[in-house]
Amino acid sequence: MAASGVSDTLQDINLPAGWTFAGLVLGLGLGWVLADNTVIAPILLVAGPVGKLWLQALQMTIIPLVASLLVVGIVKMVDTARAGAMARRTLSTFIAILACGTLLACLVVPALLNLFPIPNGARGALQISHTDTVQQVPGLGAFFESLIAPNVVTAAANNAILPVIIFFAALAVAIARLPIAQRKLLHGFFEALGNAMLMVIGWILWIAPIGVFALAIGLAARAGSGAVAALGHYMLLVSSLGLIVLLASYPLAVLGGGKRLGRFSREVLPAQAVALSTQSSLASLPAMLASCRQLGVRDISADFVLPLAVAIFRATSPAMNMAVAIYVAHLSGVPLTPATLAAGAAVAMITTMGSVSLPGAVSFVTSIGPIALAMGVPIGPLALLVAVEMLPDLMRTVGNVTMNVAVASTIDRQSNLEQV
Repeated sequence: MAASGVSDTLQDINLPAGWTFAGLVLGLGLGWVLADNTVIAPILLVAGPVGKLWLQALQMTIIPLVASLLVVGIVKMVDTARAGAMARRTLSTFIAILACGTLLACLVVPALLNLFPIPNGARGALQISHTDTVQQVPGLGAFFESLIAPNVVTAAANNAILPVIIFFAALAVAIARLPIAQRKLLHGFFEALGNAMLMVIGWILWIAPIGVFALAIGLAARAGSGAVAALGHYMLLVSSLGLIVLLASYPLAVLGGGKRLGRFSREVLPAQAVALSTQSSLASLPAMLASCRQLGVRDISADFVLPLAVAIFRATSPAMNMAVAIYVAHLSGVPLTPATLAAGAAVAMITTMGSVSLPGAVSFVTSIGPIALAMGVPIGPLALLVAVEMLPDLMRTVGNVTMNVAVASTIDRQSNLEQV
């Protein structure tokens, strides 16, 4: 989905990230203070259903929203690939970086969890309730059999997300090959459906402070300080994956873009400052263009690569999204088999293209929810983790902006060498 369409759809929805975080803090504090008091029982009788209703409302949006965004994103990618050699080279670079980030998370996050294990008392602290179910992860043979569902509606009803995604990805490729009139008709339908679903999820997230407050009371009453320890540990681990992607952009600029390390670090700094202050890659686009000009990147390259990167590329997403899913898997006791990781990695790669240019809270739901479903990980904890996404989102935005400038430098150098 184009960035402008998303902005137009959500411009009247003020997603209350600060209020959501405040609801989390207040809920944890109240539940902690009243944990051993008899008054907690009647409070939980009200807070429990309220939190559950909000969580179910959040869950109901995942599949239709992901399906619509996925179709629009893939059609846009196919159209972009037809634009010429620079477009194909740029898309190939994007895909290679996203694949490396996905593999990075699969290898590094389990290792980090072994080196820095979840604090004592925090394991299981983020479980929403004791009724959270863990899906059975199929063996390798059953995993391949499950990729194609004979009935996509039944698969969606059973939260079998991977065959649903494969179906809509294939549908998107088919739509991209239709005659122009038919392609525009179906593209417009899915774009309108995506915008409508974004409105719905915007309304649900607008009342997130209430839902998160209700869920946090029960969480703190059960887990106490373990909940705070788990959230802090979670934010540090997930942010570390974004930091790795951020740091990887510097050797890419040096080796791929031919820029001196000191010069690249200095010239990209203003764009990073804008990214920190706005938490938006789109808002950082003018600063990224200015950084590229200071680095000597030709306008023809920067003016093509950077808007395209803002529209369909988030370098940190697969790594950080997989980190979230793997973290929740550890909390929930879900075994990380090769099939589990393969399913999560496939969904992380595919859904990344459909969730760019969305606000952090929205992309958190649309990107990580399908990954968790594919891996058999309970998605209940995501309702609380979205309240602290405003902190890892800083790392996401700075990492994305830095990598965008590095990619623009690399594509410019490759195009220049081909012309020599």
